Amino acid sequence: MSIEKFDQVSADVQATPLEPVTPEAFDFEAYADYEASLLERCRVFWRAESGVLVWRRMRTAEVFTYGCRDMKTSLEWQLGGLKKSVAFKADVSNFLIPWYGIGTVASAFGADYVWKEKQAPAVRPKFASIQEALDYASAPVSQTRIGRHTLEMIDYFLDKTGGRIPISLTDTQSPLNIAGNVVEMSSFFMGMLDDPAAVKALLSRLAGLLVDFTREQIEHIGEVLVWPGHGYSSCRCFEGLGMSDDNASMISGQQYLELVAPAVEYAGRHFSGSAFHSCGNWSDKVEAISQIAGLRMVDGAFGAATDPSPNPPEPFAEVFANTGVVVNARIVGGPEMVAESVRKLWKPGMKLIVVTYCQSPEEQAEAYDRIYEICGQTGLP
Repeated sequence: MSIEKFDQVSADVQATPLEPVTPEAFDFEAYADYEASLLERCRVFWRAESGVLVWRRMRTAEVFTYGCRDMKTSLEWQLGGLKKSVAFKADVSNFLIPWYGIGTVASAFGADYVWKEKQAPAVRPKFASIQEALDYASAPVSQTRIGRHTLEMIDYFLDKTGGRIPISLTDTQSPLNIAGNVVEMSSFFMGMLDDPAAVKALLSRLAGLLVDFTREQIEHIGEVLVWPGHGYSSCRCFEGLGMSDDNASMISGQQYLELVAPAVEYAGRHFSGSAFHSCGNWSDKVEAISQIAGLRMVDGAFGAATDPSPNPPEPFAEVFANTGVVVNARIVGGPEMVAESVRKLWKPGMKLIVVTYCQSPEEQAEAYDRIYEICGQTGLP
């Protein structure tokens, strides 16, 4: 039995120590060949009714904190991650992320970032009530400072990489998460009881702004775009718009389906479906989340070292087997920790992507082989 625990003092338990690499020093041709060598495995998995893949996520702490403010710095850290990643046995390649905080769509309502030293950018809700937000004349996201910077970052990444490296959308928040950056949260949640029609109206409006800005990003990124994006295992041949929906943990499953899911489904319909992510333990909502029309993937934290409140694996195996929905399972720790969770996650009919963070290529190879052994599948030699 593994004894690994969540590291309470770590700034980012999912991050990997690495060195930045300049575009001039990066071998783009070699990385493009590496990505291409994995595409068929990913394509076969995506089309299959069940199966397993492994993604060794190369997350860089600096990119998701203060480093995102400077696109040159962000790119160099991310290229360092891509360079390091090829030494780790995996089925899905890593990709570039034009990450610039989570206030992207909130900027349409006049929000801008608050920058604290060595911290990720934050936004403060501008409105005390839902009605105030509905009365506000929002702007297209692309016309805001945050939106313009995000598009400029995408263009910069494309220019410096010659359009040879896969790129995802920026960190996409769900309409419910965006609402928490627009309206003071206690007021918003009270509105779910007092004025559900206003809640649905605001979430619908946020979904429209999200769809429009997503389309603009797609126009910039072009053929190197990978889905679902950001924290999900992503590939050019995968589908669905990945959204972070952490505020779902604050409401009941029934409230989610009645008030929130319609806006999520609206956004997903424009991009071949959607993918759901929440930090923490959201296992009590797997039944509700599984009912989202067009759902393609769900993401969760498993194992004691991954999250202060990780998910129990069993409900995910029970609900998502034989549905075609991919479970993107993040598991921090060594091979034994990974194997312990996979034994409980895997059952016939599952579509499972195991996301690992093993610190050495040797540990990663061991974890990879054990995953495939447990699932009775054939991995890379």
